[in-house]
Amino acid sequence: MIGVPDVLTHVLVGYSIGTLLSLRFEAVRPVHVTLVMIGALSPDFAKIELVFPDGFVWYVLGIPFSWSPLHTLGGTVLVVCLGALVVAPEHRRRAIALIAIGAVSHHVLDILLLNVTGVSYAALWPLSSYRFPSLDLYLSSDRWPALVAGTIAAALWFVRHRGRSVAN
Repeated sequence: MIGVPDVLTHVLVGYSIGTLLSLRFEAVRPVHVTLVMIGALSPDFAKIELVFPDGFVWYVLGIPFSWSPLHTLGGTVLVVCLGALVVAPEHRRRAIALIAIGAVSHHVLDILLLNVTGVSYAALWPLSSYRFPSLDLYLSSDRWPALVAGTIAAALWFVRHRGRSVAN
């Protein structure tokens, strides 16, 4: 179960951010929360390497290949743009914004990770290869960030659903 606490934390933080946005802005309905959650998970699409390793794709395509750029700003922009293409044109601006918000939350959380080198990954690539100082707050395998994110998500779920039942 490598990375399960990390993936769960990203999804729960995306849910919390999306729910807060839906409580604050009428244009963001509860159904849009899923877009923030997808965005929060999107940089980890690079983990597809576990199924289709870089070397395999390189062999099939016949060109050098890596999934790693998906976990950077360039990959985030690509995923946000592709994600916007699967929604109706009149909803694309909102979809782009919500997926991007989720993806930014992912990068922020990853910069907080404990890293033995003391620096994070090149999150701003291809614009910059600068590596932010790692804030060394937790490991990706730690369960406490998922517990904190889960508690916050549960509280927000309760607030949102309690408000709905009071209105009825």
